Amino acid sequence: MQLTGPNLKVRKMPGIPTNHDPTDRYIACLLGGAAGDALGGAVEFMSREAILSRFGHEGITDYAQAYGGLGKITDDTQMTLFTAEGLLRALMRGLTDGTTSFDNSVANAYIRWLATQGEHNRYRSVDPSGWLFQQKALHSRRAPGMTCLSALRELDSLPCIAANNSKGCGGVMRVAPVGLFWWALRERTNIDRVFSDGCMCATLSHGHPSGYLTAGVLAVLIFELLNGLTLLEALEVAKNLLGKHSDHDETLKALNRAIELSQTSIPHHEAIQELGEGWVAEEALAVSVYCALVAQSFEQGIVLAVNHDGDSDSTGAITGNLLGVMMGTDAIPSRWLEPLELRSVIEEVASDLWACREWHSCMDDDFYRNRYPGS
Repeated sequence: MQLTGPNLKVRKMPGIPTNHDPTDRYIACLLGGAAGDALGGAVEFMSREAILSRFGHEGITDYAQAYGGLGKITDDTQMTLFTAEGLLRALMRGLTDGTTSFDNSVANAYIRWLATQGEHNRYRSVDPSGWLFQQKALHSRRAPGMTCLSALRELDSLPCIAANNSKGCGGVMRVAPVGLFWWALRERTNIDRVFSDGCMCATLSHGHPSGYLTAGVLAVLIFELLNGLTLLEALEVAKNLLGKHSDHDETLKALNRAIELSQTSIPHHEAIQELGEGWVAEEALAVSVYCALVAQSFEQGIVLAVNHDGDSDSTGAITGNLLGVMMGTDAIPSRWLEPLELRSVIEEVASDLWACREWHSCMDDDFYRNRYPGS
């Protein structure tokens, strides 16, 4: 496949030297996702026609009132933060008592998120310890996906692939922390593990292969972008891994079409319409990949990602994750960052995902053990 074209701006981000602190890219990944989530959250259930009618011919370009204010995040960012917490608590448990179960730790983190939504799991009690659960602003219901709620209510003591056939985007939209986490610990892992843990996080609620293979792809994209690959190069790595798994055709077809459309002169809104509305995982990922490929700026990419018929907050969030890693925090408009809900919490979680690589050397300090208890 030809991977260049007249409309495609290929960005080569220099590889991050091992002696350089990449905290900014980590923070930009999660803040970028949250900004896209908050911008799209106000128009999530609106058609493109309705969005343009309300906000003008450019669509929504600044936060609008939603959930009682401006810059309010949705369940997408909430669950992204709890994904990060689950991974970090698994690592902490391994460092403190030598046992690590990432699937159980992430499952417990999602049960804590479920409790913030006023729901409860039938088989697992809520462990309210740790820093994240204490953030009162997270205890707010922001149009959570029904599949996530129902699957997590029924999640038993042995995590496995959810007993449903859902391929909703609620699995893929929350897994950017997997790529961040394993890049910090890259000497201890390989790219297959990154893909499989991305899938694992999604399988806890989504049982259709397209519902969780897309999550593996996104985790790998984040990881390889940190390695300094262009998005096109990272996509090739991810697609090769994807091809090793059965029932990958739907996701692969959607990704290939996003790449093809990014190299055409088709108007962006028409290309996005062809890729779908984003309610299902392969469409959400394809729309986000397309927007990240064609974007000439962070702002343009996010505006494209939310002004369409469909799941605007999820496509905005995923696009923001990708562009954040690619461009850094300076690329995110300050007018989006300043009112962003839970900005400081998001920044701290992102910083912790990078700092965790050194936890083994600071186990006498109770700060991280109290923040992410190994349970």
